Amino acid sequence: MVSQQAKLPRKPNLIVFLPDQQRADTIACYGGKKVQSPNLDKLASESVVFERAYVTHPVCTPSRSSLMTGTWPHINGCTRNSVPLDPRFRVFPDLFEDKDYRTAYMGKWHLGDEGPARRGFDEWISTEHPGDYTNFLLSTGLTTDKQNGAFSELAISSLPLELSRPKFLEKHACEFIEKHRRDPFILVVAFVEPHSPYNGPLNNEHPLSEVDLDLTATLPEIEDIPLRYRLMREWQQAEAMLDRERLPNQFFFGITPDEYRSIKQRYLGLVTLVDQSIGAILSCLERFGLSDETVVVHTSDHGDTLGAHHLFGKEVMFEEAARVPYLIRLPGQRRGGIVSQPVSHIDFVPTLIDLLGGRTHPQCAGKSLLPLLREEAMPAESIFIEWAPNRTKVKKGTSLAPRRMIKRAVDESTRTVVSSDGWKLCLRDKDLNELYNLNDDPLETRNLYSDRQYASLISRCAGEIHRWQELVHDTLKT
Repeated sequence: MVSQQAKLPRKPNLIVFLPDQQRADTIACYGGKKVQSPNLDKLASESVVFERAYVTHPVCTPSRSSLMTGTWPHINGCTRNSVPLDPRFRVFPDLFEDKDYRTAYMGKWHLGDEGPARRGFDEWISTEHPGDYTNFLLSTGLTTDKQNGAFSELAISSLPLELSRPKFLEKHACEFIEKHRRDPFILVVAFVEPHSPYNGPLNNEHPLSEVDLDLTATLPEIEDIPLRYRLMREWQQAEAMLDRERLPNQFFFGITPDEYRSIKQRYLGLVTLVDQSIGAILSCLERFGLSDETVVVHTSDHGDTLGAHHLFGKEVMFEEAARVPYLIRLPGQRRGGIVSQPVSHIDFVPTLIDLLGGRTHPQCAGKSLLPLLREEAMPAESIFIEWAPNRTKVKKGTSLAPRRMIKRAVDESTRTVVSSDGWKLCLRDKDLNELYNLNDDPLETRNLYSDRQYASLISRCAGEIHRWQELVHDTLKT
């Protein structure tokens, strides 16, 4: 009698939650004790938490290019927003090369109009226009408010909960999980929220009295920062003045502490909105008995200054913009862990491939962090961040600097190192350099670059940046 063949173990599933512009401290494990994010808090309690995770480039398209391809933006060409990803660079399900997996990308892509379909993903549920979410809203009888047939971001932000983008993505994600519950699958859910406009159906979820401002939002404006940052601040404040007249609320920028607090209150409401849909998707996993078969990852493409340093959004090297949440829950994991050493998103794709049992593709510039997930030692290393000219807007008639200096500052590029022992050096080709001691000055209020007593430290960190540039074929002169 021939014995029945033993059942092969199921290949693990993977779900990646990728909200846009979520700061690290919006989850309790990163200090966000007053934020209503119970599902992310529970996920974090069962996950390995990377306390100091940094993006490769603090703006949407460049950061996403690294998250999808495992390459640096200066290599793949996505060095500013809305640049399509070159087809020569393969995205991670394609790099994984396992045809048993069903794959889907749902939500914001921001790497070209063609989307992720036929780039390693079998399905794409789009929240971009034209696409699935626009069609869904039209099917409910809503009328578009833009001449090109699209719904404006402000119109979308004013919709009720049941018509919101997170609820739309939640529904499609759960349908995908149910449909492929017997197959190994890879699912990316890329929420647009909590990106501005800071407005949504849960604006009042957090009592205004419990919304804490960053300390640097309450301190006087510091001038010992790059001119480009000061130009951004001036332009944002000018826009805030105009918004007081043309909008019912400050949906993008503020000037006063009260405006900062109101904006942050609504931003946290968007975090809660995303959290609710993440909870529903995780419940769907449990309902089909897949929690113990699925790797769950949560991170973001960059953070948001939210008034810190009197700035809003990203595009700066300050911690509020460059550091992000990064959680990984392994199949069956119920006990959390903490990784305190700095890590980079350049290692994101190699780690995902390793978690699914594949081998790192030569396209990838980073390495797998699986040993850290298994509580094995890995030497702490410095991490690197880059910036290339994007689209800095300047207030008309600004008097912050002569026109020649302004043009140089707007066109500046930056290379940053965050050392394993807590120093951050930002070298620029056309603007002010910065040095911060993150151990003693985690809020980055004291730029030490011009202090001569740190000359040897600056030389050491600059040497690290230049050796890294040589290693990754980065030709920028800093």
